[in-house]
Amino acid sequence: MAAPRSDSEKRKQISVRGIAGLGDVAEVRKSFNRHLHFTLVKDRNVATPRDYFFALAHAVRDQLVGRWIRTQQRYYERDPKRIYYLSLEFYMGRTLQNTMVNLGMQNVCDEAIYQLGLDLEELEEIEEDAGLGNGGLGRLAACFLDSMATLGLAAYGYGIRYEFGIFNQKIVDGWQVEEADDWLRYGNPWEKARPEYMLPVHFYGRVEHAAEGVKWIDTQVVLAMPYDTPVPGYKNNTVNTMRLWSAKAPNDFNLQEFNVGDYIEAVLDRNLAENISRVLYPNDNFFEGKELRLKQEYFVVAATLQDIIRRFKSSNFGSRDPVRTCFETFPDKVAIQLNDTHPALSIPELMRILVDVEKMEWEKAWEVTKRTCAYTNHTVLPEALERWPVSMFEKLLPRHLEIIYTINQRHLDHVAAIYPGDLDRLRRMSVIEEGDCKRINMAHLCVIGSHAVNGVARIHSEIVKNSVFKDFYEMEPEKFQNKTNGITPRRWLLLCNPGLASVIAEKIGEDFVTDLSQLKKLLDFVTDEVFIRDVAKVKQENKLKFSAYLEEKYKVKINPSSMFDVHVKRIHEYKRQLLNCLHIITLYNRMRKDPSKSFVPRTVMIGGKAAPGYHMAKMIIKLITSIGDIVNNDPYIGDRLKVIFLENYRVSFAEKVIPAADLSQQISTAGTEASGTGNMKFMLNGALTIGTMDGANVEMAEEAGEENLFIFGMRVEDVEALDKRGYNAREYYERIPELRQAIDQLSSGFFSPRDPGCFRDVVNMLMNHDRFKVFADYQAYMECQGHVDQLYRKPREWTKKVIKNIASSGKFSSDRTITEYAREIWGVEPSAVKIPPPNIPRD
Repeated sequence: MAAPRSDSEKRKQISVRGIAGLGDVAEVRKSFNRHLHFTLVKDRNVATPRDYFFALAHAVRDQLVGRWIRTQQRYYERDPKRIYYLSLEFYMGRTLQNTMVNLGMQNVCDEAIYQLGLDLEELEEIEEDAGLGNGGLGRLAACFLDSMATLGLAAYGYGIRYEFGIFNQKIVDGWQVEEADDWLRYGNPWEKARPEYMLPVHFYGRVEHAAEGVKWIDTQVVLAMPYDTPVPGYKNNTVNTMRLWSAKAPNDFNLQEFNVGDYIEAVLDRNLAENISRVLYPNDNFFEGKELRLKQEYFVVAATLQDIIRRFKSSNFGSRDPVRTCFETFPDKVAIQLNDTHPALSIPELMRILVDVEKMEWEKAWEVTKRTCAYTNHTVLPEALERWPVSMFEKLLPRHLEIIYTINQRHLDHVAAIYPGDLDRLRRMSVIEEGDCKRINMAHLCVIGSHAVNGVARIHSEIVKNSVFKDFYEMEPEKFQNKTNGITPRRWLLLCNPGLASVIAEKIGEDFVTDLSQLKKLLDFVTDEVFIRDVAKVKQENKLKFSAYLEEKYKVKINPSSMFDVHVKRIHEYKRQLLNCLHIITLYNRMRKDPSKSFVPRTVMIGGKAAPGYHMAKMIIKLITSIGDIVNNDPYIGDRLKVIFLENYRVSFAEKVIPAADLSQQISTAGTEASGTGNMKFMLNGALTIGTMDGANVEMAEEAGEENLFIFGMRVEDVEALDKRGYNAREYYERIPELRQAIDQLSSGFFSPRDPGCFRDVVNMLMNHDRFKVFADYQAYMECQGHVDQLYRKPREWTKKVIKNIASSGKFSSDRTITEYAREIWGVEPSAVKIPPPNIPRD
């Protein structure tokens, strides 16, 4: 029998990674050595692995710049409609491997690095994640950038260059501890500072109404410094731009006449201005009304809109002289997509520029603003909706408050004309919420100021129309759309699962990479014994590789032939990690009760970060680690059940765990998860889903057939009916013995012998105020998990279902999602045109 091939040898045989031509390999080697030589300072003659990483990153980046310049040149000359994706989060992860994949030079680099006696995978592991996001919303923005470039759209991502991204999670004594994510410590090889495009952003001050118009004066200025990162499309030589703003204090900051005496103090105070881009707020699906966060939101909006307008006015490459002065055509040349309400201030800011600066009359300006902006809603949880105190606006953004009042007054006049005498409707539809503390409802502002409003999965878009924005939908139904989320198959298949990508390419060719719907051709091979064997073999190899990683990194030994049962996402009550915990406890109790019985061995892996101020989420992590301490050290259990908390879950970790998973847990209470995108990644990578009819799970079940997922539990209608009746947790506790046993163990300190009262808050929540009805789905979940076990005992049948799932995952490509945004919201057409590469003269 042949010896198993090394990862490096395996990778080189995978055609989707590009052909390693001799000349190209020599070129990369030369470039690498040149960068290494100039990177190493005189007093250091020994290169570290990090030096090698930077040399390779710069060598790969060299391949991008020509394409980048050429792409931007093309946009200036052809002046297409430009798409601006505004987001406070871009959860990019690592860039090196993604760039190599999209430029088709992975095998070239692999060979070059191998010839230099180095290992490509080791170098890739040195790169820091760009963790400028919390979870789904920020990662969606990253997938969208990849798809927009691949579809040849003239698109720009605009956000904030946080100095510190999402915290690093350490587990200490079973508890989450946060550590600052100093991701820029060694520098970022992918960004280019653009000081020549630095822009002023104004805060505070007062408003003056004069005969010549309105003036916002006596403001404090903060400078926005742009940093550009290239975003390559897949093998089409298009390279778009992500522009992230960093806050800089102006040189005269706090050195005005009133501060003459204390020069040192004044220079130190520059930090106050520069704190705006210091750190990402670590809340997922929760609104924290802090002034610094509102500053961040206005900062990105004000800088971006100035940039958009500068680019609109000067249409020729390299020219900064204003050409266009008429803004009537603005919506024909500019589309602004608001990723949730975080960039909602774009609406009043664009109005301020058009009315106060460009002197347009209000009606025309409002028409332009509405035609330009579109809003994506990402959540229906009330605690996540942004409602800013009017008092904060009064102080920080006085002119914007006036503009919002005017927008609201005109809006309410319009509503009153359509529904005369319906005062309750006016109250419900107002942007301003009256009460002890008057607040601005940013979602209402977005709906009013946009020409399109979309949810992110069909079921979510229906909830948006029928409950969250019911009144607005009744008034303007044509505004509301659905755009089911997707994921980029470049990162989430080619990059993270080359073995599976290769097995697929052998059967159906490589076109699926940019047209994922072609995966349905795999349905012809569901009963093909060789294909079944190959798919199962790739999964087993991925599991072995992940086991080795876990052992090396976290010193945990796991059984690679056990079912890998994976639940990774942010920790939140609505995502119901607690339901998973109850299954684990019940399984454990069954094994202890009947040790001789045959059980399907499982390794349950749960991972995700809890917002630092979210007490219950932190308790859930402690519970998971505590259950692991008991279960993993019980000699009666052996390796039939292991519970592992995956520390510091992030993009680069997802790329390792998802290809190794057998079972994907997507178990939110129906009607709470807007879409989910992890669910799609698992489906594409050959895991089966256990899930509720929530978010995109509904459409996954529709695509693959409900019988090919493990669907359980209440539907949205059942949850609503239960709410009407009143949910009584104790009823389930009394009626279901296994549930009662599990809860009693939590109460008695069975899982926390050194602190018996440790989980009383968790038990109290589950018994007395569980908004997400964990007990109501417990029995259905346990039964469904029984079906999972039964199928896992028949590997061939399991793998056939896996193939059906992979074959049905084509809809969930972000290329499809972006094509729909382009045609139905932005009014542009994707293009399959391949730009000539830099070494070929331009047409």
